[in-house]
Amino acid sequence: MTWIKPSFLWMMERSGWATKPEQEHVLAVRITRAGWEEALASARLSEQGAGDAPVVVQWDPERSVRDAKLDYRSIQVGLGRAIVNRYVSEWTVEIRDLTPLVGRLRRFREEGEWPRMTALLPPERPYPVPPSIRRRLGMAEAP
Repeated sequence: MTWIKPSFLWMMERSGWATKPEQEHVLAVRITRAGWEEALASARLSEQGAGDAPVVVQWDPERSVRDAKLDYRSIQVGLGRAIVNRYVSEWTVEIRDLTPLVGRLRRFREEGEWPRMTALLPPERPYPVPPSIRRRLGMAEAP
């Protein structure tokens, strides 16, 4: 599976702020809205068993800048072999190397410079998901 993990802070916790072996580089991959919604529309929740589902969704606790688990979850979307080629050849529109930014953020974090760190975080905002997909994947109603 190839995993799409839209939460920056969740990825930072998972990769040790780009310090874990073979996780020292952080790339931002921008994909089309149509591709993202196609992936979500064909997804199955991981707790239902991945089986032969082309896409699997799991929910993991979101993280704060200090790595604390928050009381809401971030989506992780796993693309199986049947769909990953479309992700690469049709949906991907931009790839940016965020490794230098992550290095700066990690230094601010180590120095306890929370306001400076927070100011540099990539912006994230709620994504409007169609109601049928939201219900099937266990997503809360948008605020």
